[in-house]
Amino acid sequence: MQATRRRILGTLGGVAAGCLGLPVLGRAQQAPASTRAIPSSGEQVPAVGLGSWITFNVGEDPVLRDECAEVMEAFFQAGGRMIDSSPMYGSSQAVIGYGLEKLGRTSDVFAADKVWISSGEDGPPQIEESRQHWRVEGFDLMQVHNLRNWQDHLETLQAMKADGRLRYVGITTSEGRRHDEFVRVMQTEPLDFVQVTYNVLDREVEETILPLAQERGIAVIVNRPFRQGVLIRSIQDQPLPDWAGEIDCANWAQILLKFIVSHPAVTCAIPATTRVDHVLENMGAARGRLPDADLRRRMVAHVEAM
Repeated sequence: MQATRRRILGTLGGVAAGCLGLPVLGRAQQAPASTRAIPSSGEQVPAVGLGSWITFNVGEDPVLRDECAEVMEAFFQAGGRMIDSSPMYGSSQAVIGYGLEKLGRTSDVFAADKVWISSGEDGPPQIEESRQHWRVEGFDLMQVHNLRNWQDHLETLQAMKADGRLRYVGITTSEGRRHDEFVRVMQTEPLDFVQVTYNVLDREVEETILPLAQERGIAVIVNRPFRQGVLIRSIQDQPLPDWAGEIDCANWAQILLKFIVSHPAVTCAIPATTRVDHVLENMGAARGRLPDADLRRRMVAHVEAM
């Protein structure tokens, strides 16, 4: 039943893309996606990326794999680069690899993955297995997932970076977990990236983690921008506020994402989706005007009131 529903949604997304995709992509080509600098290197990455938690965990189903590849192609055409995954995400890594190879995009992607295993000795084999799933020469960013055995894994990742086998090193958490320990690692370890949950309702990271990232020169990736879809589903049928036009937003997804990427500490938000029309909407948040501090406060108040 789930696969059938996914096929229906994918078909609807494809129809929408067929009707709307060319104008959207035309605008994307005229206005490149806005980028953010990675503090440790100065390299620019688009402000909106692509997550794969749940959405790309489709196993060996050839129809669903092709739908994921279509989402990835739309993402790339709209200016996207960073795709994020993890060994924890079921078949997502292999599905990404399938899509990258099918699309001829293995060298275009900013490949961000994670090490997620209790044994430090088993970290390198897991990373290599992930690389083979992705079908890439190497990863741009490897992160210690949810701080699992971060001491051993960070030592491995720093050695890989020193040897030129990895470009960036990071740590992750989600849903507000272990923030105190997360801050301690940020204060003491040489990190290029951190990944945290942040959205218009979940703003705990504004207190310490985001300011510390700015102070330490650490890039920030934001996960769960839509609370795994719950947040956007709860407001998507409501009319857009009058001020949406002031920041060039045509839908709620863009409003929610622009709240995130307008924070000066944020480098990239990584919404996940199964649909071409949704990935195009999301990438629209990487274009146009962003809210200032006053409008960000109004955005919070508006969504909380809803």
